[in-house]
Amino acid sequence: MDNLKTKRAGLKRRQRRVRGKVSGTPVRPRLRVTRSNSQIYAQVIDDRAGVTLCSASSLDPEFKKSDMRGSNVEGAALVGQLVGKRAIETGITEIVFDRGGHIYHGRVKALADGARSAGLKF
Repeated sequence: MDNLKTKRAGLKRRQRRVRGKVSGTPVRPRLRVTRSNSQIYAQVIDDRAGVTLCSASSLDPEFKKSDMRGSNVEGAALVGQLVGKRAIETGITEIVFDRGGHIYHGRVKALADGARSAGLKF
């Protein structure tokens, strides 16, 4: 139980450190990645207005139609493509990437590459 508290405290500390350096504006909103063991989520956020402009996750009906899972790299890449496509539809072309305290590797990197392949620049 003590190890779990330590891991969560470390994640929160890394999230605060990243958020101290990364902020979304109306011109370049922030692409926030959140992941759990079984799902992955992405939001495009304007921090100045405090609103989520668009989002995608492995729980979306569009994602569920493809027989992928959110717990692997291929599923994360598809979520990245979905959020990229939705951001382009709302008129967003450039973003700032917020990895959410996680290492830029595996599912987080696959989501970023998927968003880039959809046309987002960061």
